[in-house]
Amino acid sequence: MAEFDYTQAIADARAKYESIALALDIDRMKQQEQDLEVEASAPGLWDDPENAQKITSKLSAVQSQLKRLASAQQRIEDVETLVELGQEENDADTLSEAQNEVEGIQKDLDDMEIQTLMDGEYDERSAVVTIRSGAGGVDAADFAQMLLRMYLRWAERNGYKAKVMDTSYAEEAGIKSATFQVDAPYAYGRLSVEGGTHRLVRISPFDNQGRRQTSFAAVEVVPLVEATDHIDVPESEIRVDTYCASGPGGQGVNTTYSAVRITHIPTGIVVTMQDERSQIQNRAAAMAVLQSRLLVLRHEEEAKKKKELAGDIKASWGDQMRSYVLHPYQMVKDLRTGYETSQTQAVFDGDIDEFIQEGIRWRHEQRREASEEDNEEHWPQE
Repeated sequence: MAEFDYTQAIADARAKYESIALALDIDRMKQQEQDLEVEASAPGLWDDPENAQKITSKLSAVQSQLKRLASAQQRIEDVETLVELGQEENDADTLSEAQNEVEGIQKDLDDMEIQTLMDGEYDERSAVVTIRSGAGGVDAADFAQMLLRMYLRWAERNGYKAKVMDTSYAEEAGIKSATFQVDAPYAYGRLSVEGGTHRLVRISPFDNQGRRQTSFAAVEVVPLVEATDHIDVPESEIRVDTYCASGPGGQGVNTTYSAVRITHIPTGIVVTMQDERSQIQNRAAAMAVLQSRLLVLRHEEEAKKKKELAGDIKASWGDQMRSYVLHPYQMVKDLRTGYETSQTQAVFDGDIDEFIQEGIRWRHEQRREASEEDNEEHWPQE
């Protein structure tokens, strides 16, 4: 086994820290912290609870990031001293402790580096995620429910606030669809790489002959709209239906028509909402999700036009993005990044940070390559 190079490892950690600090712009973040502190201390802040929650959440996130950066810088200095002490005294235990600390610092820096790669227009926002069962019958409905649990557990593991907004249960087992919202800084930037078709291969628990079944589920991720997005939806373009909310197996949850279904007639987009108790609240929540989807649709159309003007740029997202294989072997593999693990149960328990981080790196590289190709077309070499 090669001897651990403490000098090089610490130099690499320091270089990565400086790169992250430059990309995140610590001075800008400190100014942002001061501005948010002024807003958070304003009289009457909680007269508007929703706005107050946004301000305090942003302040907490900025303070946490600054604290994390300061801690990383201090840990690098401390471990350097620890290495010097261990080498001077030829203390193997001290050097072993230092190696573990260096590796821990590198892991934390890798995680912080991910934020510097989330530079999309809406990456900082909260996310609205919709999961739909696809081909595969009852197995697909069960798989959709497994994915819902996976993402909710992921949010819980990371301390993110997640709220299920609507669930449509399948008749035998599982769900036809579910929509949930994750409120956390960069929730959309992280979860957007999860969008696409997910595939499950396993011995079906619903097949009395024990045959292998392949089933599919689709994951859609959109950023939460804000007041500044200017997505106008005329009343003439929507149809609003109301009905009684229901639970698993179709049993009634209430006897009032509080659940809302909004259909956007020009696009055919349908949004249902039944989480809130009142029809007014459900309609407002459904309109917010509809506006989020229309916002994404608008930007997709704009991107498509840009591609047509710039020529054929390499496609970024394929339909099938991840396979979960439980038989004849255990493997979860991302088909875009190539990242895989045999710890399938851990993945379904929400341990998907590595998949998300690799997806963000892959997306960043795709954007960089597309940008370079675009620049070459606009500025051809002589």
